[in-house]
Amino acid sequence: MIQKVSAEIQRILTQFFKDQTSDGSWDYPFEMGIVTDCYMIILLRTLEMKDESLIHGLASRIASKQEANGAWKLYQDEKNGNLSTTIEAYFALLFSGYKNKQDNEMKATKQFILENGGLSKAKIFTKIMLVVTGQYKWPDLSPIPIEFMLLPESFPINFFNLSVFARANLAPAFILADSKFTMKTTQTPDLSDLHVSRERAFFSEEEVKEWRSILDDIEKGIETLIGLPEELHNMALARTEQYIQERIEPNGTLESYFSATYLMIFAFISQGYRKDHPIILKAINGLKSTICSIENKLHVQYTTANVWNTALISYAVQEAGVHSSNQMVEKANQYLISRQQQKFGDWALHNPNVPPGGWGFSDINTINPDVDDSTAALRAIARRGDELLSSWNKGIQWVMSMQNDDGGWPAFEKDVDNPLLTLFPIDHVEDLVLDASSPDLTGRTLEFLGNYTNIDKNHPMIQEAVKWLLDKQNPDGSWDARWGIYYIYGTWAAVIGLTAVGVPARHLAIQKATSWLRKTQLSDGGWGESCKSDKERKYVPLQVSTRTHTAWALDALIAATKEVTPEIKRGLEFLVGHKEEAWTWDYPKGRGMAGAFYIHYHCYDYVWPLLTLAHYRNKFS
Repeated sequence: MIQKVSAEIQRILTQFFKDQTSDGSWDYPFEMGIVTDCYMIILLRTLEMKDESLIHGLASRIASKQEANGAWKLYQDEKNGNLSTTIEAYFALLFSGYKNKQDNEMKATKQFILENGGLSKAKIFTKIMLVVTGQYKWPDLSPIPIEFMLLPESFPINFFNLSVFARANLAPAFILADSKFTMKTTQTPDLSDLHVSRERAFFSEEEVKEWRSILDDIEKGIETLIGLPEELHNMALARTEQYIQERIEPNGTLESYFSATYLMIFAFISQGYRKDHPIILKAINGLKSTICSIENKLHVQYTTANVWNTALISYAVQEAGVHSSNQMVEKANQYLISRQQQKFGDWALHNPNVPPGGWGFSDINTINPDVDDSTAALRAIARRGDELLSSWNKGIQWVMSMQNDDGGWPAFEKDVDNPLLTLFPIDHVEDLVLDASSPDLTGRTLEFLGNYTNIDKNHPMIQEAVKWLLDKQNPDGSWDARWGIYYIYGTWAAVIGLTAVGVPARHLAIQKATSWLRKTQLSDGGWGESCKSDKERKYVPLQVSTRTHTAWALDALIAATKEVTPEIKRGLEFLVGHKEEAWTWDYPKGRGMAGAFYIHYHCYDYVWPLLTLAHYRNKFS
């Protein structure tokens, strides 16, 4: 088995040597289905900006992903199709001009949309796109008055209670809702035939009832503000625009996110910016800079993943025996050092008096570091610690300072976990508005601290995190996750974290976790989990294994045992024997928001198997 493992390790290393770019990074795509492709077509057509080759290329990719029933899916085993994604694809293809309503496949799409409730059943961000482009009516009253931006941080519900991701998207949405902005052209498709009934309210009565309590609190807070209504309104608008302006990245995007940038462009136009304003043009060019090619078709990435890819790969290849002085590793780590952030971002509002030192996710991110990317980068540079001591110390200090008061770690900001915000009537709203402690972030941070620092295992910081993780274990022995799919990812992260800081394999929590992993091993020897798990909040097997899920499960079992068990042998045979089915390669392994945002990381089926196989060889050879 060791020979087969070593051969597979070498195969993956050869691939990484081949794919590294000249700046030392790996620019494997960050693929989010077709949603960004749809919105890019809608944006360019609405602004009447000619880029026909891009629009044609994106339309071709969108059309190629259509199912036989006319729908589009977020992931392969999603039942029938996804209504919001299908509406977005239908609108984009019509707007592109390369499809029309009389095409048979578009007739099938229309039938699917109507059978599933029509436009009124779309998710909130789809509806915002529809109202901005004149397909839907803005609600008579803005659900959150823009004066909300003026509430102080001392108020129980304020703008900075929201996650940084929510703020980036909601700030321009507040401006659009306040002005009830709509922009149509003579070429804008008419989707009025996609309403199932006369009911065209933006929010249902049930949704309004759900958020009434939180809206009442916000309105009471606004009433305490001193000033005339018109003055407060203008001040709120100005503050919102200032908030956005201050967070535009050097490439013109807002916080490097596609959706936030898309909304920002229309928000600024609603305030009188011309379509050829430098900020608008730079934002569009920033979005275009993320375009990549996947299977010879153009795709607009939601953001780039170069820092994340590079940190994971540099660490994994070193675990697999490539020396830190090797040119591939040297180039990768120099790239990572160049991307360590030097600016104070929003994270400093909840975590003052700590200097910058974290890493962000994307190549274009300069102000929004996160814990997971930071520990990933620190793992990558750990073996050259003396030479990179300044970067190392700043990174360690920043990661340690980001621990939440409850003992766990978040992604972007400390203690952004106000439960009142989950009252907003959005499916799985917690993924949007909160940045709470999560088992995957906490487990991976513990693994880093335990294996790469000399912090005492009895340090209160470590013990508080261990206690938080143990408290969050599910009755069946698993943990869920925030950024991966889903119970396998969370369980892997928790197990490797706990064992790294000295929790013994005989501990009941570890025993329950490994027992759960053994039970979920599939007949082909590997592991595979459906994206349905996060939406249904229960483990849903994929029925076939993926290399990534198998690597996570195996790595946890390897960390928690002193001998090679039958389950480990079968998992290894799956990985080295290439028994996976072809379609599982692009099955999403990452998540952003349950039921709405899933990610196919193009490096995952290489990097996680490499890491697991290296850990197996290092421990048992």
